[in-house]
Amino acid sequence: MTFSAALKRLWPPVDPQAPRRRRWLRALVLAMLAALAALVLYILVLIPLTPSIHDLRNAKVEVPAKVLFADGKLLTEYKRSNRVWVKLDEVSPHVVNALIATEDHRFYDHHGMDLRRTAGSVIWTLMGRPQGGSTLTQQLARNLYPKEIGRSRSIHRKLKEAITAFKIEAVYSKDEILETYLNTVPFLYNAYGIEMAARTYFDKPASKLSLLESATLVGMLKGTAYYNPVLNPERATNRRNTVLGQMVKRDKLAQPEYDKLAKRPLKLDFERQPELMGPAPHFAQQLRQWLINWADANDYDLYADGLVIHTTLDSRLQTWANQAVARQGKRLQTIADQNWAKAWDVDGDLVQGLVRESEAFAKAKAEGEDAEAALARLTHDAAFMRQLKTDKTRIQLGLYAQDPRNGHVLAWVGSRGYVDDAFDHVAAARRQPGSTFKPFVYGAALQEGLKPGDTFVDEAVTIPLSGGRVWQPRDAGGPTGQTMTLADGLAYSKNTITAQVMNRVGPERVASLARALGVRESELDPVPALSLGTSPVSLQEMVQAYATLANAGQYQAMMAVTRIATRDGEVLAEFATAKPDQAWNPALNSELVDMMRGVIDKGTGRAIRSQWGLRGKLAGKTGTTQGNADGWFILMQPQMVVGAWAGFNDQRITLRSDRWGQGAQSALPAVGDLMARAQGAGLLDAKLDFPTGQGGGGIADWLAELFGKQRGEGKGSEDVPDSTPAAQRPPADPAPVVTDTQPWQGPASGESSAGMNGAPGMAPPPVASPTPLPPGPPVQTTPPPPGTGTPVGTPLNNGGFAPPVIDSGSGGAGRGAPVVNDPLPPEFSDASQVPDSTPAATVRELPPLGTRP
Repeated sequence: MTFSAALKRLWPPVDPQAPRRRRWLRALVLAMLAALAALVLYILVLIPLTPSIHDLRNAKVEVPAKVLFADGKLLTEYKRSNRVWVKLDEVSPHVVNALIATEDHRFYDHHGMDLRRTAGSVIWTLMGRPQGGSTLTQQLARNLYPKEIGRSRSIHRKLKEAITAFKIEAVYSKDEILETYLNTVPFLYNAYGIEMAARTYFDKPASKLSLLESATLVGMLKGTAYYNPVLNPERATNRRNTVLGQMVKRDKLAQPEYDKLAKRPLKLDFERQPELMGPAPHFAQQLRQWLINWADANDYDLYADGLVIHTTLDSRLQTWANQAVARQGKRLQTIADQNWAKAWDVDGDLVQGLVRESEAFAKAKAEGEDAEAALARLTHDAAFMRQLKTDKTRIQLGLYAQDPRNGHVLAWVGSRGYVDDAFDHVAAARRQPGSTFKPFVYGAALQEGLKPGDTFVDEAVTIPLSGGRVWQPRDAGGPTGQTMTLADGLAYSKNTITAQVMNRVGPERVASLARALGVRESELDPVPALSLGTSPVSLQEMVQAYATLANAGQYQAMMAVTRIATRDGEVLAEFATAKPDQAWNPALNSELVDMMRGVIDKGTGRAIRSQWGLRGKLAGKTGTTQGNADGWFILMQPQMVVGAWAGFNDQRITLRSDRWGQGAQSALPAVGDLMARAQGAGLLDAKLDFPTGQGGGGIADWLAELFGKQRGEGKGSEDVPDSTPAAQRPPADPAPVVTDTQPWQGPASGESSAGMNGAPGMAPPPVASPTPLPPGPPVQTTPPPPGTGTPVGTPLNNGGFAPPVIDSGSGGAGRGAPVVNDPLPPEFSDASQVPDSTPAATVRELPPLGTRP
């Protein structure tokens, strides 16, 4: 029998004379079969577009990446979300009973899709009252794969969700599905999973949740924002009682118990749970961006594949750096609080301006309130003004250490506390470096043929500028009229000498040398005032440049990662130290380093020896900007270069103290603290000298020491007392005084703020500049409006950058109440009396710096 004959027997042709209803019925059956065939074909097409069985198994065994210190200690973990995975038997039974009774009471009876519930959902939707019909397994499919499945209301999404749910049921047991669901569902406020939800809303683990607390959290799942118990307590209470009612309906709760519980008020113990980033959170955030790109390029999942990243950070130095910043920050905050208690004038222009720039003021105006009325209301709001003062007068510090020989990052502290200020003052912040920029001026002078012993007269300087303007830099103590060598001009940080040198060599040569040494991300404005550090730069760039000086003029790009491996130890990638570039003449480099030794031995940085007791060959530079807005100090030792910055996020706010605002008082102690502990622990060798990079330089140095002959002024020794007459010593590192009424502009827009280009094992991730907001997620990216005193380098709405604030006068705050020179409180007169805020780590024994692999 032929195929066509068989088909005719199964489905004979319609008789034209047959009744019309029979013909319509047959057409309807054919249409339904065709639709069913199309649906089956569509499902077959969708199957490969949904997560595979392999993906589902990986979702359950997802292992976060571990980042390790150089000694193998854990630095941080990278998880897909802020959650702590708990086993099902570690979750309160009330949670499981409430969840199943409310969301999927036939959970143990279906295989991923509840056909009765789905059919009911379709009917209710057609009646104009849409209801959800997804099982817990289908919801889990959405939570695990939001991109692959989506959340739109469509048949396409529902089919993908159902297919994935069937796959999940084939891979997981029912208890495994429940455990995975409870550990992946979001609960707002950066809390993922039932454990983080319990800690966030009730300050307890998931195993201790009561029936009411469990019902409250399960009730949120219908709409976390709508039923948010923090912002919408009445809705959350009603939804909680609905969950309790479902438990009664499913025989999980007795009616009398419900009647009693439903009357109870909602009680929360709310506290946001910050993502734990370890002892170096700013470094971890910078590193994360590069690792995401590396993992994507090499087909790995940073959050799931259990990668192990070995970094160069030293756990001991990082611990000590955190403690040094905490101690010095506490000391400076005491000074700031004392001085601003007297200077905080609610009716003054500064405070009035801060109120007008606040979010509360902007919100009031947006809601239609008159500007003057809003200003008056807010200034009389004691709680608001108290918080505004706290936020604006919070002192900040950044501390960064690098090995000059191989570029290894050794310690990185981006702020006094990541939760309070996630802005990174090491790599992201751009601030004027002040006198720490002067070595580049004197280096350019050496390139022009000048010698450290060449002399200039300390006299008033007037440098003509374009447009008929003039620049008249001054020192705090005024010109002495005495002759001074280049070496002493640098050691004592004389603005008048430095300006004359800059006028001799030209700003272009200075900028070129600074870029060659390591200031390669920030834009340097080639104008005369560049000599006093008016172009904003990052702390990381400045330490990098000083590290080049400490390495015989060889630029060694910073390096943060040495190896990436699997959790089983298989090495996936290794990063070797890059070959250094000779940035400039090594002989001139040695002369400049000798001059910078004078800063430590007799100049503005001599407290490093007298107060902190550091021994060996040391060189460095202090720095202070106009109005004491920024304090800097960078110290070079042959094995380690450390830099610190101290100041406020809003440059209009200062310590209001000519003494404590100086870099030698604000930034130097943090560096001295870290270096003293490193040297005391044997990490630094006091006998080492800076390399010369000239091959036979050792004999020359030996002869110089033998005959007491120095190649340049200011070379000195750690044991040689300062023989300079006291009258010639400036009290501290002077800030530049500029009479030009137009401030020098900051860097152009579009520049990178990461400061990490060319580093083996680490590329420059983009860094957004956060603004202070009320308590919330630690990282924000919205740029603040112009005029709010953001760190230089923060993009503004006009596409430019915040210009540096330059006041006329010789230091001080420049606004409001007079400057107060309060002494350090007695309880903080000795750094050893300030308690550590970070407990010392128990570290495994490591060799001295530079000797590890």
